[in-house]
Amino acid sequence: MRRLLPIIAGFVSLAVFSLAGCSKESGFENIVGAADPKLAKEPVPPNLVAANTRFAFKLFRELAAQDVGKNLFISPASVSLALTMTYNGADGTTRTAMANALELGGMSLEEVNQANLVLLSNLAFGDEKVKLAIANSLWGRKDVRFNDGFLERNRRFFGAEVASLDFADPGALATINGWVSDHTNGKIKDILDRIPSDAILYLINAIYFKGTWTTEFDKSKTVDAPFTLLNGSRKTMPMMRQSGKYAYYRGDSFQAVSLPYGDEGRFSMYLFLPDANSSLAAFQESLSAENWERWMAGFHPMDGDIALPRFKVEYKTEMKDALIALGMGIAFSEDADFSEMFPPDAMRRAFISRVIHQSFVEVNEEGTEAAAATVVEITETAIPERFSMTIDRPFFCAIRDNISGTVLFMGSIVDPQPPGSN
Repeated sequence: MRRLLPIIAGFVSLAVFSLAGCSKESGFENIVGAADPKLAKEPVPPNLVAANTRFAFKLFRELAAQDVGKNLFISPASVSLALTMTYNGADGTTRTAMANALELGGMSLEEVNQANLVLLSNLAFGDEKVKLAIANSLWGRKDVRFNDGFLERNRRFFGAEVASLDFADPGALATINGWVSDHTNGKIKDILDRIPSDAILYLINAIYFKGTWTTEFDKSKTVDAPFTLLNGSRKTMPMMRQSGKYAYYRGDSFQAVSLPYGDEGRFSMYLFLPDANSSLAAFQESLSAENWERWMAGFHPMDGDIALPRFKVEYKTEMKDALIALGMGIAFSEDADFSEMFPPDAMRRAFISRVIHQSFVEVNEEGTEAAAATVVEITETAIPERFSMTIDRPFFCAIRDNISGTVLFMGSIVDPQPPGSN
């Protein structure tokens, strides 16, 4: 039986990995979107798929360079969705920088949003052995007005719940964390540790996946076996074993296998094992969208034996440095232009202060459970309530007719003389 899931999304792969209740205060409406069944029959625009894939591997390589020798597990889909919702509020050079980092160049904002809706709609059906759910939300500080168009785009194209919240209320932090926990089946509980006094908006994505292997591992065949760490030492891990016909790929210095989930095999976990005379670091250097597409095209059925450790990994990081390295630096500075988030008369300026990502994955004989959440924190740029201007150095001045716009006089004063002097 096929069933319509909550708003869901994915990239070419659900996640790239390596082992080393809303407040309804006035001004905001809580709307839960749904995928469009009609759009589910349309092909996903290839330019969005390509953009998502390029962004995924760029981001992964930056994070891998920062967290050398550590477990790393992310959902690029979650990061992209949270940042694309934020992108809907950007303008000027900030929008250009975000488009370049997200690989969205060449697509208009409308095309980006519509393509994401088609993607969400395409992935909105699953079988009984696979659950894939994504939830999006925007939480605005209750005393801040936001642009209706910005809010509506995030409702319409991303199914985002929109709510206002008193950030000064001691319970606000628990409310937002509770929403994330609810939408990740309790796997991501405390993604936010605080709400700064100058925070005005949180854009959040939560993703949850639970899939049963198409062919489950026999628990009686799971035995303890050594697992070699990066430093050459060994630890004992429960090793699951299975034999059969799999989609397999042999690379120059690695081998890879695809393990499908569910009755239809729509989703798979791809496992890449570097050769003994190579390394995970060398493999990560070869990770790129181009190589990924080439590898995916090269998988073919082959009989084989698999041994896979039963494992669990939790990961949390702030992505500011990685995203700055990808060219989004202006979005994190006080020069950021997020004017599309606010009404024209709002007189507010804002920037991204934090992008927090947290994830979880557990793999066992039955299948895989994974969850991730991404929080984009928007902080208000301080606007002075009064200014101080002491004209004690050379200056320019002009006299203008403000009706016609005619400039009657203008000049640069570099050596002013006091009145009455010769």
